[in-house]
Amino acid sequence: MRWIVVALALLEGGWLLFDGLHAFATGDYVTPSSGKFAGQLGPWSHLWSGVGIDPRSVLVQSVHVGLGAAWVVAIASFAFRVTWAWAAMLTCAIAGLWYLPFGTILSVSQIALLLLPSVRAASAAPVSG
Repeated sequence: MRWIVVALALLEGGWLLFDGLHAFATGDYVTPSSGKFAGQLGPWSHLWSGVGIDPRSVLVQSVHVGLGAAWVVAIASFAFRVTWAWAAMLTCAIAGLWYLPFGTILSVSQIALLLLPSVRAASAAPVSG
């Protein structure tokens, strides 16, 4: 189960980091290039717009990069069973709930798995040899 959590976190955190860096480098996030949704951001952008923040702003790009980078550090620490890594993974998963729809689904899945007693106990267990 631990490796499922790692895979889900890597998918979500890695994408946030990549997409945020892409937005910094090119001026925009990865969006569909054709079709009905061409150039449009996902539903997560409505949350930012709803509180008066432009989802394409440097602030939101920084949130993408910051959360993605934090997640990558948490993932590596969790994989190597660093004592604080379980809490870091849970914090990142909670912080990623805004990333509708896929990030929300991935975050909820991670939270559920992280709260399993077997995953939490295995997170603190030393790696055997």
